[in-house]
Amino acid sequence: MSLDLNDVKAVARLARLDVPEADLPRVRDQLAAILGYVEQLREVDTAGVEPLAHPLPVRNVFRDDEPRPSLPADEALRNAPARAGDYFAVPAVFDNS
Repeated sequence: MSLDLNDVKAVARLARLDVPEADLPRVRDQLAAILGYVEQLREVDTAGVEPLAHPLPVRNVFRDDEPRPSLPADEALRNAPARAGDYFAVPAVFDNS
């Protein structure tokens, strides 16, 4: 698969990576190598192979979900950098403009 530098910039933007202009050719080559490997994997005959979520048998090791008292708000927020009443204060995520 051939990638141009604009493709690399678009992927970097989607991944929220700051790739310096000087590094774009190297990143393009690395990304092309990864995509080439994925293409190689597509050629493997997987007919008759059942899909799995995990290669090993996994069982749920969580404890039973039983109600119990939680931390008081003051203790939970003791090390919070910012607080709004009984909640963590965080920067706005949405731009209303």
